[in-house]
Amino acid sequence: MAGLDKRVGSYQEALAGLTDNMTVLAGGFGLCGIPENLIEEIRRRGVRGLTVVSNNCGV
Repeated sequence: MAGLDKRVGSYQEALAGLTDNMTVLAGGFGLCGIPENLIEEIRRRGVRGLTVVSNNCGV
């Protein structure tokens, strides 16, 4: 059975389903682990009530 291809062409496409009251997980390490595009898209859309989980503590 072939695998599901989850690749997208842009961060906008990846975040198209972002809505209020979701849980969002963001991984990374150090400064390169900061999800700048995710943060900007949340701000731009005015998404509210998110639970955000990250393993990038201290930044």
